[in-house]
Amino acid sequence: MADDSKPPARRRILDAADELFYEHGINSTGVDAVIEAAGVARMTFYKHFGGKQALIMAYLEGRETRWQFRLQRAIDAAGEDPRARLLAVFDALKGWAASESRFRGCSFVNALAELAEPDHPARAVVHAYKAALRDCVFQLAEESGTPDPELLTDQLLLVYEGAISTGSLGTVEDAVEKAHFTAEQLINAAVPVSR
Repeated sequence: MADDSKPPARRRILDAADELFYEHGINSTGVDAVIEAAGVARMTFYKHFGGKQALIMAYLEGRETRWQFRLQRAIDAAGEDPRARLLAVFDALKGWAASESRFRGCSFVNALAELAEPDHPARAVVHAYKAALRDCVFQLAEESGTPDPELLTDQLLLVYEGAISTGSLGTVEDAVEKAHFTAEQLINAAVPVSR
């Protein structure tokens, strides 16, 4: 008799991969470790993914989907205030960093560093994710009325990526919180006050 309280096998595999890939790294985590953590048979794993490369792609796509949901929820919660909508990117970052039991930085940057082959398909996913983030920040910067949305986008992304790196390395205490404050200062300086 099947245990209906367990999530479906595919979900358990993805959950296990998400935890193991983020915590230990993609290259350090073998398929056997994922299979064991998911509590599935080897055949079940291969039926759903065919191999590790497909699992890596699903892992990154899942992380992207969850981030986009978190980001959109933060932007929506900011209402119509253009400054608050721009700062919402950092609100989402704070929520994400707080949700990780052990903050190891950006899973996309980590994947890019690990998957060094230039033609690895996951690299395209990472680049697409980072381009989508830039597009989102740029659109919010344009909507804010700043005279130079390109510059503000660059500044905010430098703060965003720097917070993730220094936060994961432990070289800046409360890096994400300090990045939030810094982003607010940059936004206030660049965005005209609406009357």
